Amino acid sequence: MIELKSYRDLTVWQKSMDLVVICYQLTSQFPKTEIDGLSSQIQRAAVSIPANIAEGKGRNHLGDYIRHLSMANGSLKELETHLMIVGRLGYLKEQELKVTALSL
Repeated sequence: MIELKSYRDLTVWQKSMDLVVICYQLTSQFPKTEIDGLSSQIQRAAVSIPANIAEGKGRNHLGDYIRHLSMANGSLKELETHLMIVGRLGYLKEQELKVTALSL
């Protein structure tokens, strides 16, 4: 069994950090009118995922950890919804959305 010394050792945290990078790269392609709209919403939801995982892992109680994992999951669902909206608006190509969906 692998010993987890830090939240950084969690695969889910590592993958969620990769997802943040992907989301920032994707939102850089959005129309400038979306800087304060969907771009910001997507970036904040994406950043919230690894941040909540890390914060929860840093808590001393299992209940706190589970609560933060639940918040991270909520942010993931929020991000997924934002990306579906982006697809409907035609801001990204179908292939870009598929690559991002695989990261979710």
